[in-house]
Amino acid sequence: MSERRPFLLRVDPEVLSALERWARDDLRSLNGQIEFLLRRLLRDAGRLKEGEGGPGPPPRPPRR
Repeated sequence: MSERRPFLLRVDPEVLSALERWARDDLRSLNGQIEFLLRRLLRDAGRLKEGEGGPGPPPRPPRR
């Protein structure tokens, strides 16, 4: 398993609340949701290749 490094993240309360709801909807922890979103954005921007930085959480199907 890859090493995890903790860090402090300051975030606007409204953004945090929206992230918490999204994580709950996707059945993820808040930390897992933030990491999932960061990985997806990094890959989309070409700054993280597939398989780089560990497997990360699997994508969830869209909720209907």
